[in-house]
Amino acid sequence: MNGDPVARAAAGSTAVAPRRAGAPRARRAPDARVELQPAFVLHSYPWRETSLIVDLLSRDHGRVAVVARGAKRPTSQFRGLLGAFSPLSATWSGRAEIKTLIRAEWVGGLVPLRGDRLLEAFYLNELLVRLLARGDPHEEIFFAYARTLRELSLEAPRGEQALRGFELDLLRAIGVAPSFEHGSDGAPTVADAWYRVDPEHGVQRIAEPQPGAEYCVRGPVMQALARRDLAAMAAAPEARALLRQLIGYHLRGRPLNTHRILADLRRI
Repeated sequence: MNGDPVARAAAGSTAVAPRRAGAPRARRAPDARVELQPAFVLHSYPWRETSLIVDLLSRDHGRVAVVARGAKRPTSQFRGLLGAFSPLSATWSGRAEIKTLIRAEWVGGLVPLRGDRLLEAFYLNELLVRLLARGDPHEEIFFAYARTLRELSLEAPRGEQALRGFELDLLRAIGVAPSFEHGSDGAPTVADAWYRVDPEHGVQRIAEPQPGAEYCVRGPVMQALARRDLAAMAAAPEARALLRQLIGYHLRGRPLNTHRILADLRRI
């Protein structure tokens, strides 16, 4: 059982005392069941010989881990449905951290992604798996994710704008985005100034950034972030750098695999 993540999650860490002879049996609580929940597949990996553990982004329940039993069998109802980005209507049950997937129906509607856009979509999935806690529902992130996948299937620059918007939306949803409208002193940000965005202490106006300084942007970029002006954000390398620096800070220095792969490909 030690190597079985489903069994570990179901068992928990609390020891259960044996039932005394003659004591009444406790009633088993019914499994929590979720029916026909809109969801996207973020990630899956093998479990045992024939099954998969699947990370879903659901509309009403946030990120959910489910076990799809027998999914690798040729006759499985799940075969071909559980690839990354698949839009599903999913039914699952269970009260442990890892639920049991009962049914999944593909709902369609997405154009297949290719090349850099496919890797950028994997970047979205990696952000969600690394930054969004399981069971923390954010309906706005579900719809932002669906919208961003759709935009990535179109031609640039809309894909670049969609990425910046998703990064900003995710930071806001998990409560770590600073206010771009005001500095920590309460004064509104202005166009003719420089600012340093401290991840812990908010926005501070500065005279001018030192060479190589991080988290530093000009006033117009701050204002574009405040009003979520995607065109202005996509056109400003400072906005991209700042959002990536904030994400890196909240990842606690752990690098993203998709960043490394994209960087390697662009050096070829």
